[in-house]
Amino acid sequence: MIVLILLIVLLLASLLTVFKAPTYHLWLLAIAVSEFPLIFIGITGVLLIAIVWVEKYRLTSAIIGVLALLLFSSPIIRGYIVASTVKQEFAAVFGPGSTIVNGDNNQQPFSFFNLFKTSNTKATDYKTLTYGNDTEQTLDFYPARFAGRKPCVVVVHGGSWSSGDSNQLPELNSYLANAGYNVVSINYHLAPKYQAPVAVNDVVEAFNYLRKNAENLNIDTNNFVLLGRSAGAQIALLSAYKYPQKGLKGVVDFYGPADMVWGYSMPASKLVMDSRAVMERYLGGTYKGVPDNYFASSPIEFVNKQTVPTLIIHGDNDVLVSPIHSCKLDAKLTKTGVKHYYLDLPWATHGFDYNINGPGGQLSTYVVERFINIVCR
Repeated sequence: MIVLILLIVLLLASLLTVFKAPTYHLWLLAIAVSEFPLIFIGITGVLLIAIVWVEKYRLTSAIIGVLALLLFSSPIIRGYIVASTVKQEFAAVFGPGSTIVNGDNNQQPFSFFNLFKTSNTKATDYKTLTYGNDTEQTLDFYPARFAGRKPCVVVVHGGSWSSGDSNQLPELNSYLANAGYNVVSINYHLAPKYQAPVAVNDVVEAFNYLRKNAENLNIDTNNFVLLGRSAGAQIALLSAYKYPQKGLKGVVDFYGPADMVWGYSMPASKLVMDSRAVMERYLGGTYKGVPDNYFASSPIEFVNKQTVPTLIIHGDNDVLVSPIHSCKLDAKLTKTGVKHYYLDLPWATHGFDYNINGPGGQLSTYVVERFINIVCR
């Protein structure tokens, strides 16, 4: 009976690989089941083997266990499906040589064996520097592994504009530094004490600091890329589209809210996050009270023919920031004729890149590295 109960619990958990999480804590579980699938496959496999010694409900337990096993395996299967076309799709946008990095075009976007790794890069030591006039304005600088002036990736963290810091998801920073890019992960003024556009102004100040200190930091000021996650993606996109910096070659959008007006009209479930309250703290009021703030903070409104190339990455099971934001941005960039690529991950939820070696983590890292490489070429 205990085995049957455990298998039922696992089956319910496995449903998060295909259905959106209805509550905050189940969203956290959804990240685990979709991006650490081998753990759950292993547990389910052990319980299926244990059925041999169970007399009651053996067939029922077996059916439930096999269903759970298939669902836990689905992110891996779908990862391979996405990987089978990502090279060709990316090359169709950025050219036939865009998938070549350091002379290698054989790296696969997704590998089953990488799922067993705890890390795929050596952590890079960073130093914390102050780019502004107060304690909030600091950045972590990850120097490129190779000598000489190198491009610089400026990372803007997520956290609903009111939390998070520059240490968020640092493994990609080390990965890119080892690949030969300087990486700067910035801290910015947080809501509700500071409201829009203060955080965007912080990005401008960070760029000014990096240009001023480019010689000491070995930064190629002709090759900057902005990268943001969630709320940080909104800041990065708005900075890139509304206040484009000299030398900025592209922007990477990890599951960011691109249309703040639409986002307020279609909020997330309050059982997951009160997204309207989050936006009100950041923008200084409701949409009815300060509509201009919502418009002025919507990156999609500032797309034009001079907009820098954009990489969009989003999961269809995202319950915090609807993937419709990315669909709308994709459509606007297409209409305007801006070079861009949209990596759509059918199984993934918000924060899927927590595990850089998970199905979503591998695929996103693959396209991020190639995007930076081609726009900074």
